[in-house]
Amino acid sequence: MTATPTTLTARALLLDMDGTIVNSDAVVERCWRRWAVEHGLDPEEALKVVHGRQGYATMAVLLPDRPMEQNLADNRVMLAEETADTDGVVPVPGAPAFMASLAGLPHALVTSANEPLAQARMGAAGLPVPAVRVTAERVGASKPDPEGFLKGAAELGFAPADCVVFEDSEAGIQAGLAAGMRVVGIGPRAAAHNPTAYAPDLTHVTVTATPKGNLTLTITPHA
Repeated sequence: MTATPTTLTARALLLDMDGTIVNSDAVVERCWRRWAVEHGLDPEEALKVVHGRQGYATMAVLLPDRPMEQNLADNRVMLAEETADTDGVVPVPGAPAFMASLAGLPHALVTSANEPLAQARMGAAGLPVPAVRVTAERVGASKPDPEGFLKGAAELGFAPADCVVFEDSEAGIQAGLAAGMRVVGIGPRAAAHNPTAYAPDLTHVTVTATPKGNLTLTITPHA
């Protein structure tokens, strides 16, 4: 039995990367487990907060009394390690067809990764890199701050209310909603954080363009 689908209309789409179109959980967990052990933290507890944020912001949550300069320095090392490690980086199910369906349509990548990491992971997953990208270097505040999504909408030339965000993490969903956008939650992490609509992966999402330039999204929550 098929669940009743949700239909949303938008003018532009803003896509998170990790966990949403690219499955990078293996490398994220390797790097963050190692960092947590080095700093005397419980790796399992650390992994509960790493997804969606920039690394320095995660470190600030885990070690709130540590100077931010040290978090930023560690973050630079972490980004280099993650960029060099693409073992196990694969597309989320349905991502290749989903991204192909967006060719020529207004969309942007809005990710907590920096540009080299975004290029490495999109390349490892075999996915096209959107022409419009808001990466870590482009924002002053990490998700859950809405800055990245607001910049993405502005660069595409659309109002926030005309954009739909695709996200997997609590921080990302909060950022999209705070930006005044509707959010499609993708994957198991997203379901608990009240996105506007939910799909287990991108095989459950279709995007079609109308002659007037609107995008119609059909999201089936489960089979």
